Amino acid sequence: FALKIPKEWGGKGFSTHAVSAILAKLATHCFDANATVAVPNSLGPGELLARYGTDEQKQYFLPRLADGTLIPCFGLTGPHSGSDATSLIQSDAVVEERNGELGIVASFKKRYITLAPVAGVVGLGLNLSDPKGLLKGQGEEGFTVALLERDHPGLRMGPRHMPLNAAFMNGTVEGEEVWIPMSNILGGRDRCGFGWHMFVECLAEGRGVSLPAGSAGAGRILVGAVGAYSRVRKQFRVPIAEFGGIQEAMSLAGSDALITIAGCDLMNAIVDNHEAPMVVSSIMKQNCTERGRRMVEHGMDIAAGSAICRGDNNYMANGYMSLPIAITVEGANIMTRSFQIIGQGLTRCHPHMLELIQSLQAPREEEDKATETFVRQFYKVVNHGLSNFARSITRGVGATVSTATRSKTAYKDGNKLLDYHEKQLLRLSANFALTADLCFTLGGRLKFEELLMGRLSDAMGAIFLGYATLHHYSRQRGVEGLEAITEHAMLRLEKQAQDALNEASQNFPGPLGPVASTVMKMGCFPLGSLTRPYKSPNDQLTKEVSRLLTTPSGLRDMFTDGIYMAPEGEVHQVSDLIRALPICVEADKIASVLRRDKREPTQAEADIIAKAEALRDVLIQVDVFPHLTPEEGREGYVRPALLGTEERLAAVDRKSFA
Repeated sequence: FALKIPKEWGGKGFSTHAVSAILAKLATHCFDANATVAVPNSLGPGELLARYGTDEQKQYFLPRLADGTLIPCFGLTGPHSGSDATSLIQSDAVVEERNGELGIVASFKKRYITLAPVAGVVGLGLNLSDPKGLLKGQGEEGFTVALLERDHPGLRMGPRHMPLNAAFMNGTVEGEEVWIPMSNILGGRDRCGFGWHMFVECLAEGRGVSLPAGSAGAGRILVGAVGAYSRVRKQFRVPIAEFGGIQEAMSLAGSDALITIAGCDLMNAIVDNHEAPMVVSSIMKQNCTERGRRMVEHGMDIAAGSAICRGDNNYMANGYMSLPIAITVEGANIMTRSFQIIGQGLTRCHPHMLELIQSLQAPREEEDKATETFVRQFYKVVNHGLSNFARSITRGVGATVSTATRSKTAYKDGNKLLDYHEKQLLRLSANFALTADLCFTLGGRLKFEELLMGRLSDAMGAIFLGYATLHHYSRQRGVEGLEAITEHAMLRLEKQAQDALNEASQNFPGPLGPVASTVMKMGCFPLGSLTRPYKSPNDQLTKEVSRLLTTPSGLRDMFTDGIYMAPEGEVHQVSDLIRALPICVEADKIASVLRRDKREPTQAEADIIAKAEALRDVLIQVDVFPHLTPEEGREGYVRPALLGTEERLAAVDRKSFA
């Protein structure tokens, strides 16, 4: 609970990267543990207290949070404010004075609050108003965060939600006409109305770090355990890893795992550099949790029957049920993709548009200066658009030529791999920049064109994660097989961005939609389909990636490095599968040699084969229970269907076939 709390207050003072690694490792063993640890170290008020709390608040709360005396939670979402949580509907507070003391009176209904049923302190997001002007310039109206302990008069906490089958604590926080002194405002009176800034920092870590770390953990366990299972499990006397369908699913899951881990590494570095980019954190949350879901689905398909039978041997089912929770919380992915990423980023990320818009909002006394600014920025916007158009065409043609003349094995040279894919990302970035410029033809209508924004989010996410993947490769060069899986991942990301931009060009909305569509097609794909050169990975590459993930290799070691491994001798399905893989692969090699040479095994060879078969027999078993409910376990209980059989047999002469 104290990973991010500074050491001087009893915490660990860990970096964001360290917290991410811990959360990912927890996710490889227990998603509930991952969620329980994630909240105090991202959405909990601990780090906000360290940054913004008053001296008195720090001295009281931080040591208690650090040693676990107080478990924290953060109350933001309400019944009428979900993905738009900062609207703070039904979370109203008014500044009042009672008995000479200034404070606020708040009424609120919060739900979906992780750790609320066991929390000792809650950070509450409130919409503060000051109709009587009591703040007198010391603090402002608006989003404000209050700190309330569990026994605060009028505060109600305890009732639980049950998110699917997950065990982590999640519930409601409510109160009516609750008096909150100014000393309980996070940061004190001066920080009234400052909650948005706190929220941006808080959510950047929750969305951009904690949730993706869970998906990274899912990717590691999928490569480690499911990759091993595909060699342990045989059908038709052949390891299922040799089947084309399994290879396809394994390679897709593996490259998604790489993309997610690479994205996490880059995002962690950004946050550790004291940045809190909302757009990038939204990209990470939406992309990584969605890829996490796909990875787990592929793992379920590969593990098949062993993945659907619950019990200690099933390491997939809890993740399968938990990923939809990660996809839903902190801004549902469907909203994040189709509204937030582009809606937040388009104006603020443009180098000239924000200043132009601000000039239109200038007061009348600054009209001359604003007019000058508008004209200057307008010409910059136009020149920027023309430059993007030219870059998009030239880079598009160049990318087409380089792709057409590239060997299928060129990726094996790491320098060529980096050089080629960086040029493709530059081309796609120019395409995206041109498209973003064209979006301004929609004006305010853009925020209602969610189909367009969803496609642009796909393109932008693929480009960002492409750079993250190349950054990861440049830092991890030398790992056996890393070139193959990086190539597989980059080909998929480039095709995803290309397809998203192509669909946007085919469906550009608005009164000027046909014109914008034509300009976009001319700029992004000047030679039509010839300048859409990106294809899915070929079968040869798919098989190579699958082989690397399902046999002992440096690449497998890279993925399994962050997995929880039980001590030797302790029964633990994931650990046992990973440890069994080298033995089973060696036994299969020996069996292949014996068939080729048409000879009997030596004693040493026979021992390895016997050991592998014994491991296989144990590891493919699924859990069986004498009963699943307390009622079934009651003495004398007979299942209703069997009672019906007994009643019918009692009425006939012949009781059995024998």
